[in-house]
Amino acid sequence: MRSESLANSRWFQIGIRVLSIVLVIVITVLIVLFHSKAQGFEKYGYPGIFVLSFLTYATVIVPVPGLLVVSAMGAYFNPILVALAAGLGAALGQLTGYLAGFGSQPVVERVQIYKRMVEWVRKNGPLSILVLSAIPNPIFDITGAAAGALRMPVYKFFFWTWMGETIKMVIFAYFGSYFGTILRFT
Repeated sequence: MRSESLANSRWFQIGIRVLSIVLVIVITVLIVLFHSKAQGFEKYGYPGIFVLSFLTYATVIVPVPGLLVVSAMGAYFNPILVALAAGLGAALGQLTGYLAGFGSQPVVERVQIYKRMVEWVRKNGPLSILVLSAIPNPIFDITGAAAGALRMPVYKFFFWTWMGETIKMVIFAYFGSYFGTILRFT
């Protein structure tokens, strides 16, 4: 009879998956309940931008418009620093999608777009994470779930998500900076 380590036991794996799903649901519910209060973080500068970005990107079920905040803050703060703070917060927030994929692989395997995303992530690896996180799209949570289900190392997922999110945030922060400058001079 072969002894099984705790990390490889079936019940441990089930427990981790259930815990991952519960964590994603709790974070999403808290963000939806306290979304109006989260808007107040803007007055706290770069740390507030980081926290607000984390909160908006941690939602898996209900999308929250975080890019509008990044554009608005780009008009008042240094756009590069806004992008760095927002990119880091977004990348950390995107880990909820990764955890959802890690925890619910058997449930989402039947969804067609998920199957396509799994194949794309399997074929292109980090490039798929970088590209899809750099462009605004509603399917990045599915990409994160695919990466989690494929057991991409979390540090690799986080790094490429951070790079892509920061690229996207630079564009939106400079967009806000540009239009903020125009509006101040009119």
